[in-house]
Amino acid sequence: MQKPFYRVIASEQSWLEGNALEQLKQTATLPGVQLAVGLPDLHAGKGHPVGAAFWSQGCFYPFLVGSDIGCGMGLWQSDLPLRKLKKDRWAQKLDLEMALPTPTEYQLSDYPCQGFGTIGGGNHFAELQQVESLHDATTFAALGLNPDQLQLLVHSGSRGLGEAILRKHTAQHGNAALAADSPEAAAYLQAHDQAVAWAKANREAIQQRFLNSLGGSGQPCLDVCHNSVTLQAWDGQQGFLHRKGAAPADQGPIVIPGSRGSLSYLVQPLSPGAASGWSLAHGAGRKWSRQDARSRIKKRFQPPPAGTNSTRQPCHLP
Repeated sequence: MQKPFYRVIASEQSWLEGNALEQLKQTATLPGVQLAVGLPDLHAGKGHPVGAAFWSQGCFYPFLVGSDIGCGMGLWQSDLPLRKLKKDRWAQKLDLEMALPTPTEYQLSDYPCQGFGTIGGGNHFAELQQVESLHDATTFAALGLNPDQLQLLVHSGSRGLGEAILRKHTAQHGNAALAADSPEAAAYLQAHDQAVAWAKANREAIQQRFLNSLGGSGQPCLDVCHNSVTLQAWDGQQGFLHRKGAAPADQGPIVIPGSRGSLSYLVQPLSPGAASGWSLAHGAGRKWSRQDARSRIKKRFQPPPAGTNSTRQPCHLP
């Protein structure tokens, strides 16, 4: 095993921000980190990159997981026929704003559990999808999917729960690593695993609310988490795999969603291993941070002065 191991997986056509590459390189030098892999949707985050996987030995870093512990994607096969799609009418029926009570089995006594059954902000979404093209009908059918019916894709996480867990950790330890055999590590991992379970249950609640409001129901096809820290063996050594915006490549098929208006892809990972950080890209990435996007396009979305005609065209964020 040659360590530390640092690499970026991207084609020549992929645009990667220099700041993101620098963050990846710096994170690879943290004590205990032996592997750092940037994926094609790598972009800069708050001190460390998003769209990357990191393997450490003897310790792990909660700040590499971030505040939205358990964030991931769930895909359901709905019983809504594609031929009966009524987008405008259905959109008026949807109401996912009011939170539901958190089920007893997912409540955490030390942390607030709010926002259950809601999507959240940022790039989270719940979206009806239809099949554009099919390349492996056998594998597709084995997942319980039907191209003549609509699918529902949900992207959401642990809402404020993950943020509360990270805030409590950083208040006590900052961005320092937690030793693998320490009581602090055990306490964090217990809360982490509960947040992962909360986030998965939240995606399930979202899909039930979404499809029930349209008079339908759904069957689960897959659910994968892309913000987590888990045990991972490498070359006979046990360590911790941090995924921050990185979909697992060792848990079966995943969905890689496109930017708004572009295609999403249902893919089957091949030969997962250390070379890819046991991971795949989790989405389309972004060219600007949210703060940069607001400042750059703020004027384009200001209403025109009274009594004038506006000729502005809609703008899609990169």
